Amino acid sequence: MNDQQNPYDPYHPQPQIIGYDAYGQPVYQQQPAQAPQQPAYDPYAGQQQSPYGYDPYAQPQAPQQPAYDTYAGQGQGYAQQPGYDPYEAYGGGQWQAAEPAAPVTAAPAGVPGQRPAPEPPAAPAAPRRAEAGDDREYRTEQFSFIEEPDEDSEDVIDWLKFTESRSERREEARRRGRNRVIALVVVLVLATVGGVGYLWSAGMLPGTGDSAQKDQAAAGGPQRRDTIVLHLHDTQGGGTSTALLVDNSTTKQGTTVLLPNALAVADTEGAATTLGKSVEEDGSSGTREALDTLLGAKIAGTWRLDTPYLENLVEYLGGIEVDTDTTVPDPQGKKGADPLVTRGEQQTLTGRAAVAYATFRAAGEAEAKQLQRFGQVVNGLLRKMPSDAANATTAVEYLQQIADPSLPEKDLGASLAKLAEHAKTGAYKTALLPVGQDGALAEGTGDSVVRDILGGKVTALDASGVPRVSIKDGTGEDAVEAAKVVLINGGYAFVGGSRTESRAKSEVVYGDDAQKATAAEVAETLGLPAGSVTKGKPAGTAAVTVVLGRDYEIPGAP
Repeated sequence: MNDQQNPYDPYHPQPQIIGYDAYGQPVYQQQPAQAPQQPAYDPYAGQQQSPYGYDPYAQPQAPQQPAYDTYAGQGQGYAQQPGYDPYEAYGGGQWQAAEPAAPVTAAPAGVPGQRPAPEPPAAPAAPRRAEAGDDREYRTEQFSFIEEPDEDSEDVIDWLKFTESRSERREEARRRGRNRVIALVVVLVLATVGGVGYLWSAGMLPGTGDSAQKDQAAAGGPQRRDTIVLHLHDTQGGGTSTALLVDNSTTKQGTTVLLPNALAVADTEGAATTLGKSVEEDGSSGTREALDTLLGAKIAGTWRLDTPYLENLVEYLGGIEVDTDTTVPDPQGKKGADPLVTRGEQQTLTGRAAVAYATFRAAGEAEAKQLQRFGQVVNGLLRKMPSDAANATTAVEYLQQIADPSLPEKDLGASLAKLAEHAKTGAYKTALLPVGQDGALAEGTGDSVVRDILGGKVTALDASGVPRVSIKDGTGEDAVEAAKVVLINGGYAFVGGSRTESRAKSEVVYGDDAQKATAAEVAETLGLPAGSVTKGKPAGTAAVTVVLGRDYEIPGAP
């Protein structure tokens, strides 16, 4: 490198660079001084040379001064301080001291034309370290550092920023990819669960459809049923009507099982009585236990519904539709007034009309006809009942009736909602439990209803303890059915009825003295005077026979 202060000499060996000072200048290794050689005699010494040889007109030149040393002659700084190494103080390279210069030998005198050799410049003293006890201190502010802009450093910074942002973008891309995968897995899981749930609810999975459930039921497999007993109390005409409301969740089927009042059941003391009398005397709890024992079906609770509450419930639901089988006159209307219920299909019944139709029994009609009408009203009521438990419970609470402890309003609403769902879909039917004259279940048909619908088994009841009563009708009208209902509700077993010649007075006949008290009770039940009881021969297997005369007031007759 050609330096103005250190001219380049191609024929002179260059010193070796051993480091750089604090200002960035190179530091060279000092070479040992050599004694100048005596030049040969030159007659033209001192003359200026020219490119063409000798120049007689050239002026003599002054001796050349040594190269200027920026650190030479400085009173301060580390150049004249032997032993001090600024690079070591700032963590730089190691300082090497130069060898001491050899003494300069003067040129011999008397040599003609020889100029005296210039003395070589004094070598700068090697900086020395601060010795112990030296009171001179060097501070950082005595040195200055030049910060030179470096384009390479800017490029490096830009590259680092680029690589950093690139790494961040890659990491962000990976994170988004993971999030997408997780979201996709969650969506697939939810879709799978939802699809399976839909197929299960729709019965499309193997073993979950209605056909599978029906096959299971046909095979005699276990079925889940929820059964409650309903008692309709006629507060105007008297008497009760009873039905079992069955929800079979296995077969998705609802059923109303109508129970005749003549059904023989056990009372609270274990003695045989009729269902009608049990409802009146034993109440809901005793009757529910008696039915549970007889039919072998678990009855969850009792719903007592008086006719005024039935009227309010139908009005709350906006009326019901029923295919009526008879015309029902208005019991409160005048003669010749329009009927309250008209016979026909899809007849809309109000609250009063529903009550009148459910309790109506024409003269001479069997009890089964009135029970069938009661079942029709129940079915129409369930079709209008909300199919969700909350709204069904609201409808029950609207009645503000005292609920039976066995079936709180919330539980009753839930049961009615399930039954309503079956009724709305057409999966609902009505069945009549057949009963013989003695109150016992009819063989075959009765057992089938109990087994297939209720899932129970009939327990045989000794009906011999129930007083058996027969009727002969001498009123001139059809009074047998009306008297039969009264007797059954009174706890007596009706064993048959027939017509006889008309007579004015009624009689209650008993054969055994042990049955005299029973005969007196029968007369009281039918509203006959005590003097009508007489000893004689009852008809057939009856313990007491009642012969009705024109003095008998037929219940419900105009």
